[in-house]
Amino acid sequence: MSTQRPAQAALPAMIDGQALPSLAPMIERVTPAVVNISSKTHTRVRDPLLDDPFFRRFFGVPNMPQERVEQSLGSGVIVDAAKGYVLTNNHVVQGADDISVTLSDGRTLKAKLVGTDPDTDVAVIQIPAENLKAVNLADSTRLRVGDFVVAIGNPFGLNQTVTSGIVSALGRSGLRGLGYQNFIQTDASINPGNSGGALVNLNGELVGINTAIFSPSGGNVGIGFAIPSTLAGDVMQQLIKTGTVKRGSLGIETQNLTPEIARMLGVAPGRGAVVTRVQADSAAEAAGLRPGDVIVGVNGKPVSNEQDLHNVEGLLPIGSDVELKIMRDGRETTASAKLAGRDTANAEGQTLDPRLGGAQFADLGERQRQQGLRGVSVARVAGGSRAESNQLRSGDVVVAVNQVDIRNVEDLTVLTKRRPRQLLLTIVRGQNAFFVMCE
Repeated sequence: MSTQRPAQAALPAMIDGQALPSLAPMIERVTPAVVNISSKTHTRVRDPLLDDPFFRRFFGVPNMPQERVEQSLGSGVIVDAAKGYVLTNNHVVQGADDISVTLSDGRTLKAKLVGTDPDTDVAVIQIPAENLKAVNLADSTRLRVGDFVVAIGNPFGLNQTVTSGIVSALGRSGLRGLGYQNFIQTDASINPGNSGGALVNLNGELVGINTAIFSPSGGNVGIGFAIPSTLAGDVMQQLIKTGTVKRGSLGIETQNLTPEIARMLGVAPGRGAVVTRVQADSAAEAAGLRPGDVIVGVNGKPVSNEQDLHNVEGLLPIGSDVELKIMRDGRETTASAKLAGRDTANAEGQTLDPRLGGAQFADLGERQRQQGLRGVSVARVAGGSRAESNQLRSGDVVVAVNQVDIRNVEDLTVLTKRRPRQLLLTIVRGQNAFFVMCE
């Protein structure tokens, strides 16, 4: 009597003598380098009125601050197994004072924040380098539309999730609130929690860091964005070396070309960025640019508006040769410039006020200004410092000192130079604003 075999749902191993292709071997190599990141932000909730002993006794308030704890989940990619460096997104770890990394083998390790760059949404953290697996960075400039890619991360907290797709577009920009932009667009499914995860090619090399999705519903609709690995790698090296990122500048101020301005300048209406001011001793001055020039192209790529030009400035390395196509007096001409370093004011907390010792302050980056913030960024806080004990964290934005608004490091320097008896800072951390009394 014959027995009937159960129906098989799996695909056959071979068809016409040929083995079916599978991503499994590559994924098995790469997934140990993709980690889950959990960060906690402790926000001290404190009313400065209640710092007065009379008010505390009168209202029966205990002599201790209250805390609110916020948690964030995301992904990261180990890119240096020997030193334990992990690439992720700034928004995954921004303002966090407790970062935990869970590896694919189940180990959970405490991580140290090396540095963040809000303008590109890149961050670097470091974990103990013990039996780690890393993924190699590919040259993302060699990507082509149509190349197959795989996204690996932890969407919705589901560890080690793999999705595949193709590169849908390159050099994407114009997304609101995302700073300098040169994104890889992919239809590989990317969902909340994938942020900071890996986008790899079929060789298992890192081509991008998954960062954002376009989604009217909040879920994946086939439009995801990743930071190119070449850009992320350059930012990472600067963060590891100095803790900050330096960017280039032509030394000009611009505005969009409107039909009215085009008529006034005697140029054809269309797209471009109008030079309104050329800074002295700048790269633009050396190149012969002058107010009224309309920049319509940079390095062979069209410039539609001032944001396009600003984006190019922020993404090119300092010292890069820049070929500009401009309209002047109704005629097209060209100019060559070498991108110079941008002067960004910064200050050490100890020189401002001993109560800020161990903190480094800097003028805000582009992304923070686009979000409407005014103030100074806390670029770095040394462990065990007075600034750390006063609850300052890397990534915080100081928007006021003793309830006087500040715009930049210069304002902070002026207000702290008076050595006020009380030093009350208004801090923005993530989506929250609160007071910090420095003691």
